Amino acid sequence: MAQSNSIYVSVGILGILGGSLLLLVNSYASSLEEPFIPHSALGILLLIIAALVAYTGVRHSLSHSQLFSTLCLTISALWCGSGLVYILIGQSVLPLSELKSSLIPGLAAFTLALFIIGTAAVFMNNPVLLVIAVSISLACAHQIAGLSDSGFGQSATAANYLLVCLVLNRIKTLTLRALDKERHTPHLGYSKYADAEVLGHACNVLAAFAITATIGDRNPLEVLVLPWAVMAGGVLQLLCGSVAFARGKTFESTAFILYGVMWTVWGLTRFGGLYGETRSFNVAVGIISFMLFNLLVTIAALFLNVAWFIYAFTFQLILISFLLDAIGALPYGYDIGVTIIFGLVSFYCFLAHLFNSTFQSPQIPLGKPLVKLGGVGGGEGVCPHVPARKASSVQQIAEIMKNGGICGMPTDTVYVLVAACNRPDAVIKAYKVKKQAQDRPMSMWISSVKQLEPVRHLLSPLLLDFMEAAWPSSISMVIPRGPWLDVFGLGDAAIHIGTPQSIAIRSPDCAVATHLINLVGPIAVTSANPTGEADTTHHNQVYAKLGKKVEGVLCDGPSPENIASTVVDCTKIETGHIGFFRVGLIPKSKVLQIFEEVRNRHRQGYINPGFEHDLPLQDMERDQSSRDTTVLERGTANPTLVTFSPPQSWKVRNYS
Repeated sequence: MAQSNSIYVSVGILGILGGSLLLLVNSYASSLEEPFIPHSALGILLLIIAALVAYTGVRHSLSHSQLFSTLCLTISALWCGSGLVYILIGQSVLPLSELKSSLIPGLAAFTLALFIIGTAAVFMNNPVLLVIAVSISLACAHQIAGLSDSGFGQSATAANYLLVCLVLNRIKTLTLRALDKERHTPHLGYSKYADAEVLGHACNVLAAFAITATIGDRNPLEVLVLPWAVMAGGVLQLLCGSVAFARGKTFESTAFILYGVMWTVWGLTRFGGLYGETRSFNVAVGIISFMLFNLLVTIAALFLNVAWFIYAFTFQLILISFLLDAIGALPYGYDIGVTIIFGLVSFYCFLAHLFNSTFQSPQIPLGKPLVKLGGVGGGEGVCPHVPARKASSVQQIAEIMKNGGICGMPTDTVYVLVAACNRPDAVIKAYKVKKQAQDRPMSMWISSVKQLEPVRHLLSPLLLDFMEAAWPSSISMVIPRGPWLDVFGLGDAAIHIGTPQSIAIRSPDCAVATHLINLVGPIAVTSANPTGEADTTHHNQVYAKLGKKVEGVLCDGPSPENIASTVVDCTKIETGHIGFFRVGLIPKSKVLQIFEEVRNRHRQGYINPGFEHDLPLQDMERDQSSRDTTVLERGTANPTLVTFSPPQSWKVRNYS
């Protein structure tokens, strides 16, 4: 409850501080003839701040809550009325000569009201509220004097608002956010990218208020549209969308990219000479297309939070105003009204994201989802989505797999779907979930060659040494299938691992994957996407593609590489032949270099100590005269034999 009260206090204090700074700068640098801040912009900003201060006043949130609430509501009413007058003047609804007669009655009333509140603060022994109320009351009085006599100046008004700012800066109700690696955690797991929502919402604020401003006889395309609507609202927002997409935030990226394109197209069409003098049916059709896309965004926002829903809905109102303007049926003032509303909502979202990312407490609320449905913007409530960089998270996923669950896991390439080999039911389930094609069987992964210790006497010493030299890495080795596979407890699920003649095995160069395999044992692996679809490169996509069929996901943000592993054919390695089914992340030259070094060691009489007692003498004899290595190249058509001669510059490692 204390934290809930603290947020209302903080919002109120920040609102009054922001309004005071705004009026301080404007009063000090302006005159009646040449305002420093345009009247429309000043009015809109005052309306925004008035809404925040009114929000605080309604919530009653200080120890002397009634007095503080009264002060906030009074200041809110003052700035709201002043803001409306400035907007009317800026939009030429009222002439500038009416500014004095429009403001003075209200300022006089609020001068008295604030003075009374200050008097009440004296009796309640609250010096902070006393200084705030009396200072703003005096500022209103000096503003009346400045409006009545242009020679009076506005420096006194600025001095009173400066006093308010100094007093408010002494109040400490905020807790700065400490350095936290999980600060930018999205709704599923961990991401190494920072949020782009702050900049995205700021771009919409600039674009919205730019197209509502009036600039007299100057060209709106050069002064407002190109710098603020096209560049800020369009180009910068496209950048925000790309950053959000990299974080795996599909909804936010879609919204920012859609709005960025809309601001760019509309700004250039309406103000850039592409619109023409007559309204075009083709323009209307294009706007309707944008409306349909934004309708989908609005529906999706129902599953995110209240703020995003209002954000998308008000932009839909702007699109309606664009459509009405295109067909020549725009009511007077409708476009300005809905654009200002959208600007206010955008400013709230901007302030909330900026505030919440800066301060640990309190937090400005964005609201809960209006509709809760598993599978939309989540999966978090259906199965665990845990950060991969925590050992406890890996342990949690390991326990799920030991109990027969299938999970998504990051690797040194793309995300994969894994099941424990000693749980045949889980392997079969993973095969069915993936809808595995017969020509793309599952593979087996190990954490190191040590996990092959139970079957070492069934494998080739040259193959084992090649594995030790090449792993861990993004190299998959296809080796002959044999009785050794039965040792790992696959049972009937073994038919889904590899082909009847061979099996692919790999030790990934990924600390998270290696740790998980150490805990679970050898695992059956397939890519975390239905057969025929693109590889999964973010943990959010695991749930999006496989739905509720997974029991857990280790989240590590974007994949470090989007290239698959290199698949090496080792079925004839004893004859000195290796082939390539696929050249991926590890280049062929690197694989050949590793293989030649291992083969040279065996030619020189090197034997893996673990196999010395198992090998007969004839298995250790090699033809020392041949220096050429024959490599079997496998393509999609006919395999070809290539004679490979290693360069003399290659150095054989000394393993003695």
